[in-house]
Amino acid sequence: MTCFSVFINKCAGILQVFKTSCVPQYIVRRSLSKNPNMLRTMVGTGLMLILILSYAVYSNTVDSEYYGYETTNTNEILELQLEENGSADWYATTKSAITWINVSIENAPLEDLTVEVESQGIESEWYYSPNLGIKDADNFVCNEPQSDYSGLLDTCEYSSKHSILMENGSLLIKGRVSLNLPIQGKGYIESENIENAENFIKSVIRDENKTRTWTISILRDGEIISSEGIEINAEITSHDFVSIEQFKLNPIQETAYSFASLAGCFFLVLVIPLMIYYSSVYREKRNEEIRLSAKK
Repeated sequence: MTCFSVFINKCAGILQVFKTSCVPQYIVRRSLSKNPNMLRTMVGTGLMLILILSYAVYSNTVDSEYYGYETTNTNEILELQLEENGSADWYATTKSAITWINVSIENAPLEDLTVEVESQGIESEWYYSPNLGIKDADNFVCNEPQSDYSGLLDTCEYSSKHSILMENGSLLIKGRVSLNLPIQGKGYIESENIENAENFIKSVIRDENKTRTWTISILRDGEIISSEGIEINAEITSHDFVSIEQFKLNPIQETAYSFASLAGCFFLVLVIPLMIYYSSVYREKRNEEIRLSAKK
């Protein structure tokens, strides 16, 4: 940028104009003069974020419509009895709200056999898939056996009887009996008040308290084989209502998270652009010093 300096020589009465180099400091001052507006904008944005985050914490602590409930998550070993002595055909009866049934068979003959597990009673259907219990199963969703996406996803089969091929003399069968009960004994529900929420959960557990007779059979070519030497165990997971409480967040923890998020926003929006700005100003000053020293 080119600047002109004007000097008046009073003795000679001459107006002298010299061509000089100068640093455009008025541009820097103009940019800095806008900083208060930017700061006011950042402060206003920060206050708005604080208000929004404060309301989010308040709505989930004082005025939450969600309730967390807890049930028992009891594992029970079924007492299996033989239908007929010497035949690989067992049965047991359950009268509780069940989420899981697991059947393990060992020391069976080393040949291809079929294991049939059947539930008898009112609304005795249950869910089974070989992928149940496998954490890394791909494209598997058990709770949508009749979904529109059943052609794309591997889902559970919903029936009162399931037939599974057993190889190498051992097999582990995992089945879901109810999808309405919490798997780990803890669940959440949205309700107008805690009384309605508690009544609803108790009604769900009451509806799942069904009497079922389970039969487990091992067959070869449609015929029941001998039970000699075969080890079999069956286990269920049952649920009863324990307690319910309003869902709440930890205000101190959430406040710390909120301010950490706010500080991160300020850092990304304010600090990084200012670093770029001051680095460019420093580079411009450095280049100007180099140019001035070169002219000398």
